[in-house]
Amino acid sequence: MKRNQQKKRKVPPQTGEASRILQIAICIFLVAATLAVYWQILDHGFLNYDDSKYVTKNWQVQSGLTLESVKWAFSTEHFAQWHPITWLSHIIDFQLFGSDPSGHHLVSLSIHIANALLLFLVLTRMTGASWQSGFVAAVFALHPFNVESVAWIAERKNVLSTFFWLLTMWSYIRYVEKPSIIRYGLILFFLTIGLMTKPMLVTLPFVLLLLDFWPLGRWKFSQKNRGTIHSEEGVRPAKLIWEKIPFFIIVIGSSITTFIVTKSGGALQGMEVHSLLVRISNSMVSSVTYLAKTFWPSGLSVFYPHPGNALPAWQVITSIGLLSVISFVAVRWIKSVPYFAFGWFWFLGTLVPVIQIVQTGAHAMADRYAYVPLIGIFIIVAWGLPDLLARWNHREKAPAIFAGLLIPLMIATSIQVGLWENGITLFKHAIRVTNKKYSDIASTHALLANACHRKGELSLAISEFKKSLEINPEHLYSLNNLAGTLAEQGNLEGALLYARKSVSLESDYIPGLVTLGNILEESGELNQAQTYYERVLELESESFENHLNLANVLYKTGDIAEATLHFRETIALNPRLVEAHYNLGNALGQQGQLKEAQEAFEQAITLDEKLPLPHYGLGIIHLRAGQYSKAIKAFEQALTLNPKLEQAQHFLAEAHDKMKE
Repeated sequence: MKRNQQKKRKVPPQTGEASRILQIAICIFLVAATLAVYWQILDHGFLNYDDSKYVTKNWQVQSGLTLESVKWAFSTEHFAQWHPITWLSHIIDFQLFGSDPSGHHLVSLSIHIANALLLFLVLTRMTGASWQSGFVAAVFALHPFNVESVAWIAERKNVLSTFFWLLTMWSYIRYVEKPSIIRYGLILFFLTIGLMTKPMLVTLPFVLLLLDFWPLGRWKFSQKNRGTIHSEEGVRPAKLIWEKIPFFIIVIGSSITTFIVTKSGGALQGMEVHSLLVRISNSMVSSVTYLAKTFWPSGLSVFYPHPGNALPAWQVITSIGLLSVISFVAVRWIKSVPYFAFGWFWFLGTLVPVIQIVQTGAHAMADRYAYVPLIGIFIIVAWGLPDLLARWNHREKAPAIFAGLLIPLMIATSIQVGLWENGITLFKHAIRVTNKKYSDIASTHALLANACHRKGELSLAISEFKKSLEINPEHLYSLNNLAGTLAEQGNLEGALLYARKSVSLESDYIPGLVTLGNILEESGELNQAQTYYERVLELESESFENHLNLANVLYKTGDIAEATLHFRETIALNPRLVEAHYNLGNALGQQGQLKEAQEAFEQAITLDEKLPLPHYGLGIIHLRAGQYSKAIKAFEQALTLNPKLEQAQHFLAEAHDKMKE
């Protein structure tokens, strides 16, 4: 069969004034429409789901942009991830906006808008097709599938890595237009920065090879000489692959680093829970589910429980069959409809790192994983629809149809954004859309319970934790957090029961050991609490919380010297923890080390001058040192902050009496 002869074009022809105006109008629409749909997230708060690990309870992020925080960003494996550029973005956000979530949301939204604009410019530069490129960018910006990546502050890594993904593509296009060392270096630079944001970019070199085929037209094949494939025009295939060897070297290094960090952080436990066959089966079904939800985006959820080996065989076989048929058609049509093969293999290829064959977490799939892959499907629709309409001589209607398709997307996305207002609305929705499809939604009930707990609704939290345990009586997270919530209500006996059960199920479950220690400490069983805290430190010695727990119980048992050592270790791990500085001051004061105690209290005041107890402690040190005027000033400040601090009133009177002597 004779192949369609397409004129090679490395640089699109000049578009003309009308096309430039159209492109500007599309850019304005992308910005305005995305803002209109997403603006409500500026009123949303932080979520109890990972936002604490990334921002609200991460003291390194909250320390702001300093040399130490930059070093931490590049050296930490916190949360079983190595993505220093992502950490830097959160650090800068906190430097600018503090704990106000609206600023953090605005940055994520701005990056998403920038991604949509970049996607439009990249596609337009490669193809010269403004309407199709604009449609792809608009669907990308406005599809409800992408809400999770934008509305969830903890998913900053997704939108930010995609920004560098698109910059890498832009740099590659410029290099193809006019090769040079500088332009090639820019590709390497943006690829490296992107991988340091999220390792999702490991598939990007393969995407660049797809770009060589379509739309750049660098890779064109013909059959000659006993079936050997040669390049008919442009760059030889072998050279195109060789050209990308440095890219592959970088992504291989990133993949190895990611695997090591993820494994050491315990994020690959799902590999042990689920067999390879189960993981492959889930990946096949999930791929089809992503595809289905692209065209009918209902039932979107922040958490899709992993089905384990409960997937019906017919569903797995049907999914494999469908994926195989579409792949066969894509190859069969590769000459006549090249964009179909490009879009399809973009979709399948970019899903590979996140399709859960390498199982991370307890989920089967995630909306955020589709952020980049669905671009391929959008491209198929954008170029395929005009071709279909051309068969009926209605190609000119494509722009109107494109515009009409965006309206329901905008409505659906606006509704989906609203669900991310807080953890309660989010996880209630997740339960509603998954409870019929998945038998095990214990984790979703637990996440809802945690959201209720954060809002101070302890009774609702307890109810949801118990629902979780009705589904899975051995759900460690629910057992542990139910114990903690009951303890907050004062039900120490019930709390102790659930805490002991969590530890009995997994003896090295660190959160359970900590909670059990906390409950025993509150019950006055200090020696038993100390035993559990010491066990926790054996398992996790680099946690400042664990050192602080042990230090506090040692202080209560009268082992002041040992407590002092652990207070110092706590501060070494987290210099911004006011409680540790204050408690260290108390311990040092009891040992007669007044000068060091004074320094500890002063450091606590420097970190948070509005807390009354450090002022009170400083007053005690000044009083014992005979510095009565300083003691009076410190006690007065403590009472200004807390007029009900009776001990401060007592010692203030004593300091005044001493001044009169």
